[in-house]
Amino acid sequence: MTTKNTSIQVAGQEVALININDNDFISLTDIARHKNPESAGQIISNWLRTRFTVEFMGLWEQLHNPGFKLLEFDEFKNDAGSNSFVLSPKQWIEKTNAIGLISKSGRYGGGTFAHKDIAFEFASWISPSFKLYLIKEFQRLKLDESARLNQSWNLQRTLAKVNYTIHTDAIKANLVPKFLTREQCMAIYASEADLLNMALFGMTAKEWRTQNRGIAGNMRDHASIEQLVILSNLESINAMFIHQGLTASQRLAQLNQIAITQMQSILNSPHLKKLK
Repeated sequence: MTTKNTSIQVAGQEVALININDNDFISLTDIARHKNPESAGQIISNWLRTRFTVEFMGLWEQLHNPGFKLLEFDEFKNDAGSNSFVLSPKQWIEKTNAIGLISKSGRYGGGTFAHKDIAFEFASWISPSFKLYLIKEFQRLKLDESARLNQSWNLQRTLAKVNYTIHTDAIKANLVPKFLTREQCMAIYASEADLLNMALFGMTAKEWRTQNRGIAGNMRDHASIEQLVILSNLESINAMFIHQGLTASQRLAQLNQIAITQMQSILNSPHLKKLK
């Protein structure tokens, strides 16, 4: 197993990273310290105990971890959100055989680390603007590493992949009826993608192409970093809404409000200009 340690500065907070076999893990403990330096562990536990987090973590593990224990996960999911429910990173790891979280001991370099997909989700819970800072500094690190290794790295592709599979998996499990043709199934996936486009951009992909004839790429290729961060958030939130059985109109209304709130939070941040 190959392990590499490094760190980045995010809005004045040092955040440790470890790379294990080309998988980046980011310190949730350091991210939580941005909110409250004295109660980082409690902040992580509070995030873990929400039903949204348990469902998101479970979906991530099912997509990436063949050894994930579904029975134990179902027990956590059934209890999540109740006043008496408590969940620590160590409990999650040991009982479900999770690989998305790592719990490290030690005064220096210890704490809870999460795969970057999960860490970005945690940063959203801390604040949308902090997630933007984290992703931007992560981008700078990866571009520096890529330059040294003479490799390419693309932020848009990385953000697009963070929650894309979780989103499409939720669509497949809950919205795609049996025995449809491949073309019919793709139409459903496209309609869900346009639901997110409407919530964030206010138009469908087809409407964007009509208004931007002659421009290469699609609307997401030309989106700002702020829009891509929010789109990543909306994909995971929509996946949860789909699992909860909300209708398309209900989801669109809520996702649009979330997009507006998160964009206002990001644009009102006093640190935004430093990222430009």
